[in-house]
Amino acid sequence: MSRSAALLVLALALSACGTEAGGGEKQEITVWLMKDTATEEFVQKFEGEFEKDHADLDLKIQIQEWNGITQKVTSALASTDPPDVIEVGNTQVAQYVASKGVTDLSGKKSELQGDDWIPGLADPGAVDGKQFGVPFYAANRVVLYRTDLFEAAQVKPPRTRQEWLEATAKLDQGEQQGIYLPGQNWYTLSGFVWDEGGDLAEQDGGSWKGSLNTPEALAGMDFYKQLQALGDGPKDADESKPQQTDVVAGGKVAQFIAVPGAAKLVTKANPALEGKIGFFPIPGKTADKPGAVFTGGSDLIIPLASSRQDGAYEVVKALAGEKWQVELAKAMNYVPNRKSLAGSVGGDPGTAAMAQGAANGFATPNSPNWAAVEARNPIKEFQTAVLTGADPKTAAAKADEVITQALNSGK
Repeated sequence: MSRSAALLVLALALSACGTEAGGGEKQEITVWLMKDTATEEFVQKFEGEFEKDHADLDLKIQIQEWNGITQKVTSALASTDPPDVIEVGNTQVAQYVASKGVTDLSGKKSELQGDDWIPGLADPGAVDGKQFGVPFYAANRVVLYRTDLFEAAQVKPPRTRQEWLEATAKLDQGEQQGIYLPGQNWYTLSGFVWDEGGDLAEQDGGSWKGSLNTPEALAGMDFYKQLQALGDGPKDADESKPQQTDVVAGGKVAQFIAVPGAAKLVTKANPALEGKIGFFPIPGKTADKPGAVFTGGSDLIIPLASSRQDGAYEVVKALAGEKWQVELAKAMNYVPNRKSLAGSVGGDPGTAAMAQGAANGFATPNSPNWAAVEARNPIKEFQTAVLTGADPKTAAAKADEVITQALNSGK
């Protein structure tokens, strides 16, 4: 063997020894997070501390746009080299799991404190009894109210539905609206339906069927009708037509239902309302439990085709753990993924009210075809029909037909 060949063999041997001893290249872990999920400061801090705690991993966080993300994630799950961790909307998990490209994390649920997860994130992350999505963060609607108008009417934030109706009736005087509730706020209606023990659709074996024409859903709609009548909200539009924060900024609305951040939009449009907006959870049927709410937010999934499963799980474990959950909640006014962490956001009144409500959070029916329902949204049509005098059962049956057809399409 020549001297040069011997040196080459020696160099390769030393290189191999260095790799085994931990001196080789780090394993790169790619993470897709959605735009506006976290501040730039949070992302940088997480990257730095995670890599410090995991010297063998090189974290690459890439920010994605929501527009067009469904097709992008679907393509990534079908590829041979996808990103290792992906943030997805909690109601999208079932759709992605249907592609057979998502890792089953059921065996990690206990280690991740799964029994403490808020249901509105945990439930849609589970498909056929298996946990594919790990709860990341949540946000839900609360009641935003004019503290000065409540004081003038000598009413306090209600804790039950009946108290809510009574207080709102006292506030609905003259030009002042007791509540601004558009007729097609279907997320709020969903909460009333869930409170009654109903749902928007039910699964029976391998098929789905709409379930608005049930005593529970009709009772939820009846309460919605009573509440909506205590204001001047349109019966045939949702929160965007007109933009409800602009209506509230006019100064004649005592309450409205939205995420807490909507208060900033109101005070920006009308600075005179600064310091006059408070928050309370949507009231439930009894004082011991807040009303049910739709839980929006995100879960974390690991693509099955990722060859870096262990490293990917370490990222998920960290982001879903107490330290980073608390940091993210404080940075973004989110609800943490665990019920026991609700107290950690108590410093912000809007977030605190949101966290209380999240304990009774729900998600839309866990079908991969739910997006097809929302595309037409017969629930909104049902609401408008009832609010404008149609027979509730007839309107509900009509909506159920559309929901059933959409959820069973492709079978």
